[in-house]
Amino acid sequence: MISQITGAFVRALLVMVLIATPSLMLPSVTSDTTQIVALVALFAAALTFFEYASTYPGLVEFRDAPPFNRVRFLSLFVTVLLLSTIVRGQTEPTTLTNFIGALGNKLGGVIDVPYSPVRLVVLMLPEDMSLRHLILVRSTAGLSYLISLSTIIVFVITMRILGWPSRMGSFNVWINLPTFDPTTGGDVVERLERDARFNIALGFLLPFLIPAAVKVAAIAFQPVTLESPQTLIWTMTAWAFLPASLLMRGIAMGRIAGMIAEKRRQNNLAAEAELLPA
Repeated sequence: MISQITGAFVRALLVMVLIATPSLMLPSVTSDTTQIVALVALFAAALTFFEYASTYPGLVEFRDAPPFNRVRFLSLFVTVLLLSTIVRGQTEPTTLTNFIGALGNKLGGVIDVPYSPVRLVVLMLPEDMSLRHLILVRSTAGLSYLISLSTIIVFVITMRILGWPSRMGSFNVWINLPTFDPTTGGDVVERLERDARFNIALGFLLPFLIPAAVKVAAIAFQPVTLESPQTLIWTMTAWAFLPASLLMRGIAMGRIAGMIAEKRRQNNLAAEAELLPA
């Protein structure tokens, strides 16, 4: 119990650091922004603490199946940290900020091809945007998108090497998938496979759909400029992280469906062997 509470406290502290990172790194942050960020960080930390300190499931999926959430958190933290470094370099350049900015600019230029997600992000901005801001948006989009792709690759490799989640011990569907009810809606394997395909498809399409939706919404509402530093950081982070998270969820649910199907096959073979005459 003590180790569980300690782990929950450490996770809550890490979530607070994650949310506060842009405000701590960016210069000229107003007091109102600091107060709002502190309030959001405290709320997210409290939610994380009670989620992991509780024995019963809540909202966080795969809570008891590491390293799923650890990979996602690390990806999110690295994205926020690097994007904050790039944005800080616009006003207070250093050797590190220049290097990260040049890396992001190079990646953005490589990925910025026709019909790519990065190109769509650039095209969703107003036409009167300055070239400096367009390059900044392209750099942050390219770097965040590369991190999201790397996250999926790392998770798949880790899943294969560690045999996730079978080698992690018994997998409790109730705790790790609190929003999934295995007792309703037909066969569990078919539902898991259907949800897995839906999450993978949505995760693949979301980087293309979000810029298109923003561009369409700009016709009726005020265009999105992403000129606010924190808005730029969190928008690019969410744009890249949410699809990667959905893809990971789909891959994980497909893996669980395969495990259940294999367990059923083994049980059926064992039952048939018992029925055979000696």
